[in-house]
Amino acid sequence: MAENLQENLLAAGHTVNVERVTTTGDVKSNPKNITFQNKPDIQEYDALIFGSPVHAFNLAPAMKAYLEQIPSLQDKRIACYVTKGLPFHRTGGNQAISQMEKICQSKGGTILGTGIVVWRGGRGKDINELVQKFSRLF
Repeated sequence: MAENLQENLLAAGHTVNVERVTTTGDVKSNPKNITFQNKPDIQEYDALIFGSPVHAFNLAPAMKAYLEQIPSLQDKRIACYVTKGLPFHRTGGNQAISQMEKICQSKGGTILGTGIVVWRGGRGKDINELVQKFSRLF
């Protein structure tokens, strides 16, 4: 997903970096106890796209912790997406997106768009549609 976004945004003339945030040790369900091996300095970017899997019908604890630990998203244009395994409604996609939006907005970020990719069946089509949607946002 991130590589497809990068390819399309580069083709549109944007400068794009894909940054992978990795945790140290086991990830527990309490985001306050999660530490990171690396946390990219996002202040140099004017636009951000955050992507995360859904875990147990919610935003993945590592992504929640990462977003909560960012000091500010003031004046940042943001898009968010999640991936999930189950194609049914009420399986966490909307809940996870809502959590991402709420955290980003509380830190001054402006949400330009969101999306959910179901990691079964027609995921190629879902990925292409979301990449096209996000490519038009920036």
